[in-house]
Amino acid sequence: MSNPLSRMMAQRDWILADGATGTNLFNMGLESGDAPEFWNEKHPDRITKLYQMAVDAGSDLFLTNSFGGNASRLKLHGAQKRARELSRMSAEIGRDVADKAGREVIVAGSAGPTGEIMAPMGTLTHEIAVEMFHEQAEGLKEGGADVLWLETISAPEEYKAAAEAFKLAGMPWCGTMSFDTAGRTMMGLTSSDMADMVETLDNKPMAFGANCGVGSSDLLRTVLGFAAQGTERPIIAKGNAGIPKFVGGHIHYDGTPDLMADYACLARDAGATIIGGCCGTMPEHLSKMREALETRERGPRPTLDQITEALGPFSSAVDGTGDDTPAPRRNRRRG
Repeated sequence: MSNPLSRMMAQRDWILADGATGTNLFNMGLESGDAPEFWNEKHPDRITKLYQMAVDAGSDLFLTNSFGGNASRLKLHGAQKRARELSRMSAEIGRDVADKAGREVIVAGSAGPTGEIMAPMGTLTHEIAVEMFHEQAEGLKEGGADVLWLETISAPEEYKAAAEAFKLAGMPWCGTMSFDTAGRTMMGLTSSDMADMVETLDNKPMAFGANCGVGSSDLLRTVLGFAAQGTERPIIAKGNAGIPKFVGGHIHYDGTPDLMADYACLARDAGATIIGGCCGTMPEHLSKMREALETRERGPRPTLDQITEALGPFSSAVDGTGDDTPAPRRNRRRG
């Protein structure tokens, strides 16, 4: 299937994605507990600014403000019936920004997890999950998204439900999971498990990979795990800008623009094609990442020691692929 992203990947060695959504919106005044998706209607100028900042910093691809735009997440705000509408709005704003960019920019329709646990461990059935992802996908499609972008998923069952839903919508897609529990997702999946899983899907993603998680070092260890499986499918790396710390009552990520520039090149050398940031990644980080990718020559695949020397230590001694016990689960939300 030919689409803007597949054509771009055929022509380019790397593609720069965007950075944080939540971190940037909090800086614009979003309050903790508010649904960012409401801003697509209430403050479209701020969402336009969010997208434009990524484009101006050099991103070739940005994600729409629709991460929590499924019926399950919106139900927490009494807006479960607006999932399709709010997702459409997020993509319409993105389409307008991309079309005015003066160069090829991909609008990726973000779809995050439902926030529920799937059966048999939980109450969310496969059929209902497919219905929710399909509803959101149709909205993003109507708004003009070039590709759908599943992100921050922990359960393989949810990943599979989204793949089925995106096929119903007739849209190409990419999908990432978050490996934040000693190298595994919160539901226990390893990097090798994911690399194997995506090839079993009836509707395979154009690209797959990891986002968010703990820090950029851990994420690159996961990328190396994907590459070690010998996959020929493009790999996505969207790591956080360092480690979160409380500074003055607010969460601050300690990753500098120079550190993220090193991360971007290491991600490319580790095997990633689509490279971006997640939590804490601001326009100044993206600009440095773009400059580094354009000016630094491609190097050999980095070793674990080279990654920790450049980006800092891993959060755990294990990468999730051995006979180890996952760490306790943590709540997860997007950047």
